[in-house]
Amino acid sequence: MTQAAKLEANIGQAKPAGPQLRILHPSEITDSAPAALRTASPELLAELKRESLALETASPQEILRWAVDRYAPRFSMATAFGPEGMTIIHMLAELAPETPIFNLDTGYQFNETLELREEVKRRYGITVELKQPELSVEEYERENGGRVYTHNPEKCCQDRKIKVLAAAAAGFDAWASAIRRDQSDDRAKAPIVGWDKKFGLVKISPLANWNKQQVWKLITDENIPYNPLHDQGYTSVGCWPCTRKTMLGEDERAGRWSGFAKTECGLHTSD
Repeated sequence: MTQAAKLEANIGQAKPAGPQLRILHPSEITDSAPAALRTASPELLAELKRESLALETASPQEILRWAVDRYAPRFSMATAFGPEGMTIIHMLAELAPETPIFNLDTGYQFNETLELREEVKRRYGITVELKQPELSVEEYERENGGRVYTHNPEKCCQDRKIKVLAAAAAGFDAWASAIRRDQSDDRAKAPIVGWDKKFGLVKISPLANWNKQQVWKLITDENIPYNPLHDQGYTSVGCWPCTRKTMLGEDERAGRWSGFAKTECGLHTSD
């Protein structure tokens, strides 16, 4: 039985001005916030809090429509082609197919993940841009004395994901993420709309209020393509060296960075 089948069985305002931003002096930029060239004004923070509260009961489609109306063409989406990401891509294909979508291609992604990118192009006519680090995997491992992920996954994620998104964020005012609050403690307090100080732009999470069953029900109902690894015991898919199948009863992100005190790559943490 497929993952989708298993889970199915269980179960108008005017567009305001752009963000009010302050340009940071280079001395204010830290390693923990490599892309934070902009910071939100108190007025913007208050506005985002109001909008987030107002959107708490909105559907993901309504949230995306608000985001597009508010921020396009400076609105984008980052995706790892997970079930939630594919769900949002499906919605954007109907609401705003011109929205730029990109993937952080670390060089360590599963072939199945990259093949799903091609399926998105076939199904929706959307080309997801691959954003890659400056160094290839071979160059990176040679420069760092071997496979960094085996002993310092934090550095590997920082170099091959965080810095890449920091560069990709340039030119945008807002981005959509596919996180759900029930995925982990780190994500439990995620607002629908908030300021992403790490990357210096507004972060919108249309599926924050959804659960796993709701995501897979829509995937089943709408025949949304998804990564076949989910039918093989991988509940969360990242880079192949740092992803394993999860056991019955484990948290859905337990298969990420197994053996390390780490369940997040850093894209969705507040530090």
